[in-house]
Amino acid sequence: MGNTWITRAETSADIPAIREINLAAFPTPTEADLVDSLRADPTAWIEGLSLLAADETGHPVSHALLTRCHIDTAPALCLAPCAVRPEQQRTGAGTAAIRAALAAARSLGEHHVVVLGHPAYYPRFGFTRASTHGIGLAIDVPDDALMALSLDADRPLPSGTVHYAAAFGI
Repeated sequence: MGNTWITRAETSADIPAIREINLAAFPTPTEADLVDSLRADPTAWIEGLSLLAADETGHPVSHALLTRCHIDTAPALCLAPCAVRPEQQRTGAGTAAIRAALAAARSLGEHHVVVLGHPAYYPRFGFTRASTHGIGLAIDVPDDALMALSLDADRPLPSGTVHYAAAFGI
């Protein structure tokens, strides 16, 4: 029997819960601090693209964030960070939050998303190796870890270098 997740965009009341999810999911506060920095950056933050999955009581257990980046000069989104409370990992909560975030991006008319993450996890959402589309980073990362997704079949992925929001430090 699977879990049913309630997905929704964050509200200001969710900010402490989002920080707690990221603090619980990662060994250092780096990702939690990153979310706070991105939220404060009007060039990166896009209202409605910070998504939660909550349990049946409404308690948030996972978070997925999409913020503005560029592939050369083409606007795109960066999926990061994604976090799930440790006791809820492998329950579908992370998948629910990511699917909700990608759906929200589509509904806002966004076209492209990049993610730097586990190559065995993100292809389930349609991500493919970015290098096959001529997309790269200015730093060295494993080739299979940088992935990209077109949210619109009529808008192929642009090629070029990914430029993240300043908070990423890349």
